[in-house]
Amino acid sequence: MGYQSRVLRPLYCWLISRHARVAADTMKIATWNVNSIRVRLPRLTSWLRRVEPDVVCLQETKVVDDNFPFAELQDLGYKCLINGQKTYNGVAILSRLEMIDPLPNLPDDSPDVERRLVSATIDGIRIIDAYAPNGGFVGSERYSYKLDWFRRLRAYLDSSFSPEHPLLVCGDLNVAPEDRDVWDPAKWRGKILFSEPEKERFQHLRAWGLEDALRLRHQESGLYTWWDYRAGAFRRGQGLRIDHVLISKPLVDRCATVEIDRDERKGDKPSDHAPVVMSLES
Repeated sequence: MGYQSRVLRPLYCWLISRHARVAADTMKIATWNVNSIRVRLPRLTSWLRRVEPDVVCLQETKVVDDNFPFAELQDLGYKCLINGQKTYNGVAILSRLEMIDPLPNLPDDSPDVERRLVSATIDGIRIIDAYAPNGGFVGSERYSYKLDWFRRLRAYLDSSFSPEHPLLVCGDLNVAPEDRDVWDPAKWRGKILFSEPEKERFQHLRAWGLEDALRLRHQESGLYTWWDYRAGAFRRGQGLRIDHVLISKPLVDRCATVEIDRDERKGDKPSDHAPVVMSLES
């Protein structure tokens, strides 16, 4: 063995082993409203290969459980926990790690409830994947349903968990909580997604003991996760931040990075939402 091989090969092996340890010490969790998993499946699988998240919480899968693309996702190493519905709603958790204590919906939901929530414990963290109701328009029956849904989610946290334990609530929560989360606050003020009662319910949920993970790392305005398909909203920068990762106190110090993968809103047949990806250190 030559001198370079004797020197470089051990260094190469050390770098590889170090990378493996670093990877093992980091848990990457993402949330993404895919707006139909069947339409978006090629983009989703390509993104999974590129980003390699450990856990992905999906919303608006828009497919019944029997038609969910298990095989394509299992081929990439993901176990699938789903709570699907035809045409509307639907949520799923994809995980490379074991999922225990799975729960669809809220405990007091009726059997015919809209499929908006699924949860499991993964690597000691209780992960709740949520797709909040849009609400239609302010003052409508759907708007009241949305406000009550937030009340019930907070009640579920109150009755089932402690802020002192690792908990993560993520998904399309359909609320832009602050002016800096909206491209034109004056235009949106009082409208759906940005009305005061919605923002109050969002803050009441957070007051249970949840931090906005993105705001732990980024304070600037102009960080959006949703752009309307109409009127060139994405090209014109007319977005809202309505997809969130909320974490309890034990996860705050572990939160290393949080980024919006804005590139996934570009290109052919994108979802109207971009993924949000968080890295947790052990």
